[in-house]
Amino acid sequence: KDNRSRFWQLYGQVAEEHDNDFLERYSKDMDSILLFSGLFSTVSSSFIVAMESSLSPDPSDTTNALLTQLVQIGLGNFSEAGSTPEDPASTWSPTASAVRIQMIAYASLSMSLLAVFAAVLGKQW
Repeated sequence: KDNRSRFWQLYGQVAEEHDNDFLERYSKDMDSILLFSGLFSTVSSSFIVAMESSLSPDPSDTTNALLTQLVQIGLGNFSEAGSTPEDPASTWSPTASAVRIQMIAYASLSMSLLAVFAAVLGKQW
């Protein structure tokens, strides 16, 4: 019985050391994933905000069209001014490349946030 108890004591010590080393490495890995994913999410978000304007029409185009129509009316050129105001925004659509780039940017941000979520769950576990 004495040999068995010494074996299990030694096994318990070795297993505890191994588990502590594993948890320490695991915790450091999760910390680095959290840091990298957080920084990547921040940079991705700033690019998404900067590219957001390429998905909507330029409001100055509408303003310029309306001002041109007012000038034509003021000059007495009613035929050139037209009866209804021109709305350049109604014919505008974003380019396919801008839409694709935004889709990729949103997908990368989503994956980065998913990695952060998984790392936080891993740290809490």
